[in-house]
Formats: sequence, structure tokens, C-alpha cells
Amino acid sequence: MNEPSDGLPLFQVDAFTSSPFAGNPAAVCLLDRPREAEWMQALAAEMNLSETAFALLRQPRQSGQQPQDSQSGWDLRWFTPAVEVDLCGHATLATAHVLYSEGLLAPEEPARFHTRSGLLTVTRRGAVLEMDFPADPPRELDEKTEDRLPEDLARALGTRPVWTGRGRDDLLALLGSEQEVRALKPDMSLLKGLEARGVIVTASGGSGSDFVSRFFAPAAGIDEDPVTGSAHCTLCSFWAPRLGRDSLSARQVSPRGGELRVALKGDRVLLLGNAVTVFRGRLLV
Repeated sequence: MNEPSDGLPLFQVDAFTSSPFAGNPAAVCLLDRPREAEWMQALAAEMNLSETAFALLRQPRQSGQQPQDSQSGWDLRWFTPAVEVDLCGHATLATAHVLYSEGLLAPEEPARFHTRSGLLTVTRRGAVLEMDFPADPPRELDEKTEDRLPEDLARALGTRPVWTGRGRDDLLALLGSEQEVRALKPDMSLLKGLEARGVIVTASGGSGSDFVSRFFAPAAGIDEDPVTGSAHCTLCSFWAPRLGRDSLSARQVSPRGGELRVALKGDRVLLLGNAVTVFRGRLLV
């Protein structure tokens, strides 16, 4: 990389796709020093993508220190145009893609990211990147203890789900068919008022995937996210026991769309996908 005086390296990457202009775009900024959250939030608003990732290299490894040492790796934070989030899959995938493609990580070296959700690792498997994230099994919403939340969710979606649940950050709504998921036109103003980061809508897949989904997060400044890696920590935890298999194929049926493989490994979820750099430049301010 050039010296910081030449500007910070800034990239736009399409994640969960092997073709440009598909999947989920994320901006990736490689920092030269710690930055204020207000500055990062302002840049994320300027980029106006669902997520902007900020990566800062931790102290350089000393002679003899191994890549897997607990303190090595990169600090990573994610911002939507409106808020900072605790976990983002596609922007993590995009950041790892940048580090490998720019030669900042050797092909055999795992990317280690220290985040608000703990240590996350990404491993390169040829052209595919494998992310290791915490599983997020949803609990079923109980109308007796959740007040009007299931009813409010049904009204916001414009349909009554077969099953509703809650993960750490998101609500999950199971619908009866892939066609119903694709045709959904939720009321964003009502979704925004729900007590959750976002709403995952899912159904069994019928077009070459085990399950399909869409993700809506107007409260975080994103009406519909094209492909949401973190939501699949909940989706994989939900679908794997129902389908009786740990490894599944997933399709997010947003207008841009995207595909990924997921695997449940105990209390972890592996998310596998591709990424493509759309442009690279330098931030001059």
C-alpha cells in the first residue's frame, strides 16, 4: 500500500457472488490508525451502502509469533448509513477478500478479526471464503409473554407466518412457500417500529436451494438487504435440525439476490461464499 498521506485504501466489493453487480455490495476501508466512531459513521453515510467495514491491523507480529496468536489479526467494525452494528457477514467476507487479493494475507493464512461479537475467522478455500461465526438459534415467540409482538409482526408483513421466533438481534418469520417470500411487500414503517435490528423472512427452497430468505432492517437504515451473512447464523440454526442435515444451500431472493453455503458445527456456523472487487481507490479526506 502507499503511504497514508496518499489517502486511505477504499474498496467496494460485491459479496456472496462470483459475478460483479450481484450479491451484496460493501465498502471496505483499511485504516492507518484508530478513528473516531463519528468519522466512521460519516464515511458509511457517504458510501450509502448497507455496510461499510473498517479494518485496522493490530500490532505487527514479532519474530517467532504465529498467525494464530490470540492478539494478532485485525480490528474490524461495521457501520450501516445510520448505525454501528455488532455483526455483519457480507462486509466481513468483503474485508477478507480485500486482504487476500491485496496480498496483505498469505493464501494459507486465516483472516482473524477482533469484533464486538468476539473473534471471527475467515479461511481461504481456493476461490471460496469460509467464515466461522457464532450460531444464533431462534426461540419461538410466545404470544402470552411477548405481548402483541407476533400480531404486530404479522401486520407489518401483511401475512401471518407459520412460525415466528427471535434470535439475538433479529426476528424470524417462517412463511408457507418460496413464492410467498418472493412476493412479500412489507410495510416498512411498521417494521421499523418493531423491537429488533431486522426481520428475516424464510421458507423452504424450491429452486435449487434448501431454503430461501429475505432480510428487512429499516430501523438500521436498510429497507431490504441484498444478502445478509449474519442472518444466516439464525437461518442455519433454524433449518439444519428441521431438514436433518448440517450442510445446506441457501438463496437470498432479494432483487439483487445471492447464494451461499452454510454448515452448522455445534455452536458455530460456517458461511461459504465468493466475492468480487468492483473498484479500488483512495480516500482523500
